[in-house]
Amino acid sequence: MPRPTFDLYVKPGCPWCTKATAWLDARGFEYTAHDVVADPERFAEMEQLTGQTLAPNLRVRVEGGSDLILADFGPEELEAFVAEHGLQP
Repeated sequence: MPRPTFDLYVKPGCPWCTKATAWLDARGFEYTAHDVVADPERFAEMEQLTGQTLAPNLRVRVEGGSDLILADFGPEELEAFVAEHGLQP
């Protein structure tokens, strides 16, 4: 079974974004970080997916299923989201 793909939408200097990347890194999750300030197309994609202009936002692509979205979150919400969906590094 293929592993889900993680897309993390972040802004430079955002303390919540730094916490999100640290949390994922510490637990061995692989992800692609997208700087939505440097890339207007990624910003538009993030806003369309999440309805948010704030960061961080996470999209988890699950093959054969719907994308999982976690919008504008902190470490506690990220931990609960990962547990709820049984996501593994």
